[in-house]
Amino acid sequence: MNEQIIKISQNAANKIKEIMSQDKNSSIGIRVGVKTGGCAGMSYVMEYAKEIKPNEEVIEDKGVKVLIDPKAIMYLLGTEMDFKKEKFNSQFIFKNPNETERCGCGESFKV
Repeated sequence: MNEQIIKISQNAANKIKEIMSQDKNSSIGIRVGVKTGGCAGMSYVMEYAKEIKPNEEVIEDKGVKVLIDPKAIMYLLGTEMDFKKEKFNSQFIFKNPNETERCGCGESFKV
């Protein structure tokens, strides 16, 4: 079996389950991609996935389904997806070994 493109922490899996339970549109999972923008050049994008698109990687782990946009695969190899809850905010965190630079706000990165 090939190594997963991204690993999903238990915290992230729990949060995805929570998000999915609130979705009224019967999505099949969460899609993760990257887009250009942000102060360091690229940022992570997450959305509900209604269907599996051609060439998407599907990761099923800890009871959740995460679809990886084919254009994002090369940027996400080896990344761990986590969820962090702090006093004033909570967010998904991507621990990406491919990053060479990350902006101060943590919203964007460069590979």
